[in-house]
Amino acid sequence: MPMKLMSVNVSRPVEVQHGDRLIKTGIFKKPVTGSVRAKRHNLDGDGQADLDNHGGEHKAVYAYSLDHYAYWRRVLNREEIDYGQFGENLTVAGLDESESCIGDQLQIGSALFTITQPRVPCFKLGIRLGDERMPKLFSESARTGFYLRVLREGLIEVGDTVNVVERGYGNVAIRTLFEAYLKAGDGDASLILARALQVPELSPEWRAHINKRLELGQK
Repeated sequence: MPMKLMSVNVSRPVEVQHGDRLIKTGIFKKPVTGSVRAKRHNLDGDGQADLDNHGGEHKAVYAYSLDHYAYWRRVLNREEIDYGQFGENLTVAGLDESESCIGDQLQIGSALFTITQPRVPCFKLGIRLGDERMPKLFSESARTGFYLRVLREGLIEVGDTVNVVERGYGNVAIRTLFEAYLKAGDGDASLILARALQVPELSPEWRAHINKRLELGQK
């Protein structure tokens, strides 16, 4: 089944109470209507608060699968979860981390993207969903979604088909990579991580993480 863009979600950073302190976050994404421009560092109307860990050219846009929503409604015992609640910019029907690979090029509307890395959740996902277990549950599920770099700026809109126009080198699937990263000491996992390093489109952040994991595994 072809992938389809079901929601485009953006937000500016806001301050929220977390324990005894205020934190600034851009995770509270809300759906928008009409055409939205995908730019080099983000979507029009979107922003990140922690630029050391979010945003930038290699994490300009975050995509998540609509297909995972039913799973999370069941796990979290919720009747409804709104589009954008996982902090995603793009809610995509048919997105499958077992098939989507690092370096895949995706055409959406007039914009062109490439997949750069899985998402590793931080505590702010727990704030967004009101459940501090979420970062752990999210990682254990391997339902990570993925980040995108914008290769060609353009307009995207709800209803657009998400077409894979080119496959990434080495066929390193997002789920396979993420699971290998979590068990980097394992021989097979190390081989997968080493293969991922051969993919030019892998983000610098994940390249550094993988190199560190492989170094630790050799000690």
